[in-house]
Amino acid sequence: MARYYATGKRKTAVAKVWISNGSGKIVVNGMSLDEWLGGHEALKLRVRLPLILTKMEGNIDVVATTLGGGYSAQADALKHGISKALCVMDEGLRAVLKPHGLLTRDARIVERKKYGKHKARRSPQFSKR
Repeated sequence: MARYYATGKRKTAVAKVWISNGSGKIVVNGMSLDEWLGGHEALKLRVRLPLILTKMEGNIDVVATTLGGGYSAQADALKHGISKALCVMDEGLRAVLKPHGLLTRDARIVERKKYGKHKARRSPQFSKR
């Protein structure tokens, strides 16, 4: 049985994703998707989106490990990784996933703190006297 690998990223989160033909199970960090994300239905839908769009929700097994960031960024990294792995498996799926922006890495990261500032841009309060 062939397995396909891809890496998904978002902010500081990274997801290593392996997909293979199967029964539609999604295992993340050794847990099922429901166990991993708990009651966050919107995030679960976001993770499944590439599979729903390509009509492969019941045919593909996903095994992934995530690290870094929070659970929301990890879910987006997982979505990115699944999309990239589907394209590795079948290049024809690229035409379905690309218009929905699923192959683009969301490059927004936290801006670094600068010297003389409280945060990245917040200046110390001005005192006239």
